[in-house]
Amino acid sequence: MAERILVALGGNALVQAGQRGTIAEQTANLDRALAGLVPMIQRGCQVVITHGNGPQVGHILIRVEAARHQAYDLPLDVCVAQSQGEIGYLIQQTLENLIRKHQIDRTVVAVLCRTVVDQHDPKLASPSKPVGPYYAKEEVPALKTLGWSLVEEIPNGFRRVVPSPKPLRILETQVIQRLVDDGVIVIAVGGGGIPVSAEADGTFQGIEAVVDKDLASSQLAVTIGVERILDLTSVEHAKLHFNSPSEENLQTMTVADAKKYLAEGHFAPGSMQPKIEAGIYFLEHGGREFIITHTGKALDGFEGRTGTHMVPD
Repeated sequence: MAERILVALGGNALVQAGQRGTIAEQTANLDRALAGLVPMIQRGCQVVITHGNGPQVGHILIRVEAARHQAYDLPLDVCVAQSQGEIGYLIQQTLENLIRKHQIDRTVVAVLCRTVVDQHDPKLASPSKPVGPYYAKEEVPALKTLGWSLVEEIPNGFRRVVPSPKPLRILETQVIQRLVDDGVIVIAVGGGGIPVSAEADGTFQGIEAVVDKDLASSQLAVTIGVERILDLTSVEHAKLHFNSPSEENLQTMTVADAKKYLAEGHFAPGSMQPKIEAGIYFLEHGGREFIITHTGKALDGFEGRTGTHMVPD
């Protein structure tokens, strides 16, 4: 039976440092990032792709602020939905073009996904998820007058942060399962999914938040029987003592190692920490391997030549 893998694309797969994030830039970046998936698809792997949306949803929010009193406002959950449509389309078209060049007959589909969260999650009152572009220190006071919360991400500058509640389940899981079973390459849980709460009458209501895509990806992966997760980001390895003279690349680690390093504070919140937490969840719920590596090293990471490889105890 073909191996089922989930590939989680980080923000740099679409927008790299120093770029404006134009559609042309995002498409070119995706063309390079997705090329490493083609050999996996050629081998018959059943592939699910998830993606972040921090830069895109941040720019959507900027447009909302700029258009205030001229166009209707968009709540954050609708901004996430818009970003899913934009990014899903770019990934779908780019990957289809790549596999057609290799005479691969597979369908690629983007699914709009909602993620159920607890409306009483305490994280809703504590913004922590970075979105949008970086700002200089001099810009921070004016941005705070808009009601924004900002955090510094050394050495790049300051970014807006929004609430990031824990994902409970993805509502479209059964549809995704059927599509993957039928051999479809599925793009799902974009930006962690559109956050919604389950109401007492069985309906759902949008929540002003952004769900972490790594945690939501692991939740989906467990539910649909994924064996390995390939988490692609801006670095080739997770690191101990990051950005210090004693910085050390992690080649392999067990769940127990990961928990120990988390407790010691090696992984930054909003950056590497949610990836490690997502890996722990995945491996404790039946996953075989969780790989973290650079976007441009997807195949090398998948085949064990680079990256950080997390495994069960």
